[in-house]
Amino acid sequence: MRPDSVRGHLDGLILAVLESGPLHGYAIIEALQARSGGALDLPTGTVYPALRRLERAGHLAGTWSTVGGRERRTYRLTRAGMHALAAQRGEWEEFRDVVSRVLGGGSWPATG
Repeated sequence: MRPDSVRGHLDGLILAVLESGPLHGYAIIEALQARSGGALDLPTGTVYPALRRLERAGHLAGTWSTVGGRERRTYRLTRAGMHALAAQRGEWEEFRDVVSRVLGGGSWPATG
């Protein structure tokens, strides 16, 4: 799946991955890939700017730690992030239903 295919949905995907607990940036990328069955193999240049944007919006809280001698930023979902995730899920369900009606085929009432 192309990285631009997730445009508009990346924030919700990241928030959903962090719902189960805090992760550092690269672990978020790995979780997205694992949970998507390998379909989402997003570059760091796509994910890290989104993490910074979500943190600035107050949806994530990040803390620095040293793991194996390396500095890592670990992100966790905030209360505002949980509300944003719920909103994203609602928007996704509506979008999915609309696209399914259009792409799903079937007969439609004749107009005119």
